Amino acid sequence: MKVHQIKYHECEEWLLKIHYAKRLPPITYSFGLYDNDILEGIVTYGSPPSPSLCIGICGEDYRNSVLELNRLCLLNNKKNQASFLVGNSLKLLPKPSIIVSYADTKMNHHGYIYQATNFIYTGLSIKQSDWVLINSNKHGKTISEQYTLEERKNNPDKFKIVQRSRKHRYIYFLGDKKQKKEMLGKLNYNIEPYPKGDNKNYEVGHKPTVQGLLF
Repeated sequence: MKVHQIKYHECEEWLLKIHYAKRLPPITYSFGLYDNDILEGIVTYGSPPSPSLCIGICGEDYRNSVLELNRLCLLNNKKNQASFLVGNSLKLLPKPSIIVSYADTKMNHHGYIYQATNFIYTGLSIKQSDWVLINSNKHGKTISEQYTLEERKNNPDKFKIVQRSRKHRYIYFLGDKKQKKEMLGKLNYNIEPYPKGDNKNYEVGHKPTVQGLLF
């Protein structure tokens, strides 16, 4: 198995057709896992949608160093593929960097991949709610950008408020020994024991057309 940086367009089908979120996140870096020169999975990193999160992890000094591992998608999820992809993609990112990622409790995920790759666990995200457009996958920031609060409140047949599922939050520090020690010292979250439980897998139901080794 090998991990190579890939282009944005090589991720689109995976994220829209295979990953359960069915949305394109902000992508700054993307990497592919190749097994015998066949693309078996992707991982993407980008700027977190919340500026307050970037400041909140290690303070103002490191706000521009925060990247979110925002998608991890494997076609067959064979043994060790996920941890190999994440672990080797981290080596290809700029340093120093702070990587944050989440495991969605709604999908019964606990973040075992992050535990296997030595991320720090910092507990659950805070409770939040989102406006959603009924019978649509539009929600949160997209709704607030396209519709006023008055429109949402005055159209209960079209919009509703739902509780956002809480997520397990993981942090990883990239840098030399001194940099990692400094970032750890500035961490504003408590480090907690890894969560445990049974994971739930979901059916992919789609075979991507982008499969060859591309450079």
